Parts: sequence; structure tokens; C-alpha cells
Amino acid sequence: MHYHLIGICGTAMASLAGMLKARGHRVTGSDQNVYPPMSTQLESLGIEIIHGYKADNADIPRDVTVVGNTIMRGNPELEEVLDRKLLYRSQAETVRDEFIRGRRSLVVAGTHGKTTTTSLAAWMTEVGGLAPSFLVGGVVQNFGQSFRVTDSEYFVIEGDEYDTAFFDKKPKFMSYLPEIAIVNNIEFDHADIYKDLEAIKWQFSRLMNLVPGNGRLICGIDSPVVGEVLASMEGKLYTRVETFGLCDSARWQARDVEFTTEGTRFKVFCDNELWAEFTTRMFGEFNVRNCLSVMIAADAWGISTAKMQEAFDSFESVKRRMEVRGVECGVTVIDDFAHHPTAVNETLKALRQRYDGKRLIAVFEPRSRSSRLAVFEEQYRAAFDHADSVIIAGVFNPEDAKRFGDKLLDVEKLVADIAATGRRASTFPNADAIVEHLAPYLSDGDVVAVMSNGGFDGIHDKLLTAIADRAASR
Repeated sequence: MHYHLIGICGTAMASLAGMLKARGHRVTGSDQNVYPPMSTQLESLGIEIIHGYKADNADIPRDVTVVGNTIMRGNPELEEVLDRKLLYRSQAETVRDEFIRGRRSLVVAGTHGKTTTTSLAAWMTEVGGLAPSFLVGGVVQNFGQSFRVTDSEYFVIEGDEYDTAFFDKKPKFMSYLPEIAIVNNIEFDHADIYKDLEAIKWQFSRLMNLVPGNGRLICGIDSPVVGEVLASMEGKLYTRVETFGLCDSARWQARDVEFTTEGTRFKVFCDNELWAEFTTRMFGEFNVRNCLSVMIAADAWGISTAKMQEAFDSFESVKRRMEVRGVECGVTVIDDFAHHPTAVNETLKALRQRYDGKRLIAVFEPRSRSSRLAVFEEQYRAAFDHADSVIIAGVFNPEDAKRFGDKLLDVEKLVADIAATGRRASTFPNADAIVEHLAPYLSDGDVVAVMSNGGFDGIHDKLLTAIADRAASR
């Protein structure tokens, strides 16, 4: 078949494109935001990308049009597909019907940590000998790609709570037929589609209700909201529930957590009995929780603790999650996908643990739909507490952001509020202005954490180049 994907460079859509190609289908697609790593992944697969959404793109013969969830009414290519009454489907239903149905599916959900947790789950099940297919919202460095299609009965997938398509407003994770579902945490996010936290809790309760009797529901109860949703489902769930966390009330607990320069050590207790001890090269308490959830799922699928440790030893994480993009003149530049205030806080906290004693500079771009709105303004003020210095870019594409809320993030006010806590804080309109200001300020030993859910105009390479040029000119 010939699949044409509108919005092909989105992380999930690009991965679906690769999966369809691996199945022997012909794949084309269109997008207006073309940047690595997804653009390079598609190019390496020989998938044609048409730049821009144009009505005449519908002239390309195809069997199915897959419409990405960022594609809205008014898009000229979508309007032409509708006018011509061409067959169209969502990304989620295509994945379900082409790749998941009939398999044993592990769905990783939660407001934060989905991509890292799913990547670790894919790698652990691989090391455990299950040879899974997988679909992740980022490039898993152990595999060098964000997806894989195998003949195995096991499938590992990142379960996004964002809505599915313009014609299907339920979360994508509702399509993925979980045998095992991990819910790491729940917080308010996606203010453009969810009215409040209660609306999000309702959707996660629906996911929990999908898990069959012979499956597992694995819940992180360090997140208070996860506990609230579980309590609301008491007597309504027909599957085995496993709770995990660092708190005393979890069935599976991480104790004696120790952070070193090489990573993290911790012990795992189940029902207050020592179950195993592990080390990982990952940092931060949030990654300990991620590890716990994956171990419980791996245990349910018969993977030994020895294989789990082998997976931890060899896990290479995922691109754009505390990824070191380069070190120039002793300055370390890190790329991270964090955009929700909790993710920003946890990322900076973990980097503070990893680079103890070094100056930590946070550079943040408000680019996601929610981060561009005022809804998280107060939370962002505290989110940067672990940084020594903070730079915040101007709101990305503010005119577009106004479609999702009446009030935009007041960057000037946020910077003033952060400065009032004693931290150096400033704002500049774009990547070039930030690099021009920041490069002369940096010195040997500094760590720059760049956080954005987009390309940020190539700021990482621009900053590394500017540091090198400055050193060369001395």
C-alpha cells in the first residue's frame, strides 16, 4: 500500500513512516517543520519529504492518508483531502491496526519521562531476549532509531496523552491495547486541549480500565495524582495493580539511593523484602522511578534481574534527554527536551547532582503549546532553582500560541521573578541573540543546559562554534 503522512516530521509520525516502510509499504509525507533528528532519520530511510502543506500534494496517488495530530482544519493539504473524500486515518489507529493488534503490548504513559522509560523498556526486553518491536517519541541510541518492526509477539510503545487527531479527540494511548500499562506520574499539562487536571485524570482512568485481567497496571504513587486516580478506580479494575516509588506506601520501593559521579546505585524492595540491587549510569530520582517501573514490567514478562542489570549497564538513553552535544574549551553543552516546569526542575536537579560544584546555566525556550501560555508562569519561577544563571528566549511563534489561550507567558515578568530569588536571569528574543550574549560569559567548567521541545534554531552547535571562535581569536 501507499501511505501518505501529513505532518511526517513529528516524532511519532516519522517513526510510523519508518515502520510502514519496514513492512514493505510505500511512504511519502509532507511537513513545514523539517529538522533533525527526525528529518535525518527519514532521509536515511529514503522516504520522500515534501516541504510545505499544499493542496496539490493531494495529487500524489495513495491508498491511505495519515493525518498527524498537529494538523488542523484550515490546513490546505488537509482541506483538499477532505474535499476529495480520500481515505484518512490517525497515526494511533494506524499503529494499532498495522502493528499492535494480536501482540503483547507494553504502553508507557505519564506526564513526564515517557520517552526515556519506553526506551529503557525496549532495550531491557531486547537484552532479555524478547526481540520487541517498539515505537518511541525520540531516537533510542542503543538502536539508533525511534522504532523497530520484528516478528516478535512483544511490542513496546510510548503512550501519549495528547489527543489523537482533529477528528478523534481521545488520547493516543487509548488506541494501543495494553497488556501492561505503566503510569509514571500525572500532572496538569496540555492546557490547549485539557480544561483542568480533572480532565486529565479522567483520561488516565480510562487507560487504567483498558488493562486486561492477565496483564499488569504499574503505577508510580510518588505522584499524588496517580494515587488519587487509583483510589477513584477502587473496585473497578480487573487487572493486577503494582505500585512503585521511593515512598513507604509503594509495594515496589527504591531505597538507599546513592548518586555518584558514574551514575546511581539503589536497592529494590518488594513487600518490604530485598528483591535486588542495581546500578545505572542515569542520574536523578526521576530516573530511579523510571527504572523501577521498567523492572516490574520486565519481571512480568519473565526477564531475570541479571538481564535487567545487563540492560542498565549498556543502556545509552535517548537523544535530547540530558544529551551532551559537545564540550568546547571546557564548557559542556547539553540538549534536553524538558518543557513542563516539573521536567525542567527534575532535569536541572539531576544535572546539579551530576556536575556538582560546577556553574550551571539554564537556557529555556517556551515552545510547546502549554509553555507558551501563562498557565505555568508561577511554576516556572521555582523550576529553575537548581540553576546558577537562567536565560529565557522569547515565546516561540506567539501569534500561533494565541490560538490556544488568551494570555501568553510573560517572559519579562518571569525573568524578573527569577532574578528576585538571587539568580542571574535575562531574556533575549532568539537563539542568535542568546549565543551572542552567552558565549563571552562562559568559562572552563561551565555546564549549559539548553531546554526546548523543538530545534531552537540550532542553538547548541551555534554556541559551541562561538565558544571555539572566541578561544581561537585570543
